[in-house]
Amino acid sequence: MSHTVHQKDKLIARVRRLKGQMEGIERALEGDAGCGEILRQLASVRGALAGLTAEVMEDHLRYHVVEAETEAGRRQGGEELIEVIRTYLK
Repeated sequence: MSHTVHQKDKLIARVRRLKGQMEGIERALEGDAGCGEILRQLASVRGALAGLTAEVMEDHLRYHVVEAETEAGRRQGGEELIEVIRTYLK
């Protein structure tokens, strides 16, 4: 079972906060807010998304690599993380 299932409510709450922040940016753009305000809101969203990403990555590393039950599971978890990091850094 995936570690995200155990923390589903917490992760969904964070996603909903991100959604609310994005909707705030949309309202700011529609309301002709200044670019400084929009940039601050974008920076907040970026930080929140980075925090969520780091949390899920850390849990993946912990549960699917460090504490994997088998060597094959450890290898698969590591390969998945490498693939995600490569995509994330592009």
